[in-house]
Amino acid sequence: MRLAPDIAIANRLADAAGEVLRRHFRQRLEVEAKADCSPVTVADREAEAAMRAILEADRPQDGIVGEEYGVSGAGAKRFWVLDPIDGTRAFIAGRATFGTLIALVEQGLPVIGVIDQPIAGERWVGQLGEWPGTRLNGVPVRVRDCPGLARAHLATTHPAAFSAAGHAAFHRVARAARDTLLGGDCHNYGLLAAGHLDLVIEEGLKLHDWAALVPVVLGAGGVMTDWRGEPLRVGSSGAVIAAGDRRVHAEVLATLAL
Repeated sequence: MRLAPDIAIANRLADAAGEVLRRHFRQRLEVEAKADCSPVTVADREAEAAMRAILEADRPQDGIVGEEYGVSGAGAKRFWVLDPIDGTRAFIAGRATFGTLIALVEQGLPVIGVIDQPIAGERWVGQLGEWPGTRLNGVPVRVRDCPGLARAHLATTHPAAFSAAGHAAFHRVARAARDTLLGGDCHNYGLLAAGHLDLVIEEGLKLHDWAALVPVVLGAGGVMTDWRGEPLRVGSSGAVIAAGDRRVHAEVLATLAL
């Protein structure tokens, strides 16, 4: 396995972030607003700093793109993408639906992805080029079959995150789906990979929001693209579709009709 040493590093990163987040979870934290009005706490910053320290010591040749501390090693052939808390609002509220996201990107494509939920003790690790490519706590997982959109369980973090046009397009899909669940952040993609959800649609995601999700979904046999059906790579728009069954994905593309 070519990526085995990197997967070992990714697990160490998740362990380090998890140790920080468990210490701060459901504690009274000062909440600051970033430039984009999203919240940030000391937990976000300490968790990313803990992961960066490992990479700087053990992978000094690799670049890093982190939500809280930006880019280091610009121009590196491969780089790590870190989101210490995907779902900071859920973390602040004491809801264990947030996750730490870790990705390794090579030639513009994420090849390793980790979704770690340190409170529930759930860790999805996905990689491209191996089968099974995704494991939950070490056990292989696979998406489930779904014959069509009318039978699909759809999830999204919140429609308020969509643009006006995206909101209208999303609701065309939601009306055709079996039901829609709100909330869940990155946890939704892990549940899709494990065969509990059929579809996740979101818009406006940044690289640190989606990079780790792609290997997890693809490694479990699912499909994840932008809203035009194009593979996600560095520079993608951040409008994403993740589906467990390609039949559902095809219906969603037709329903979005961009």
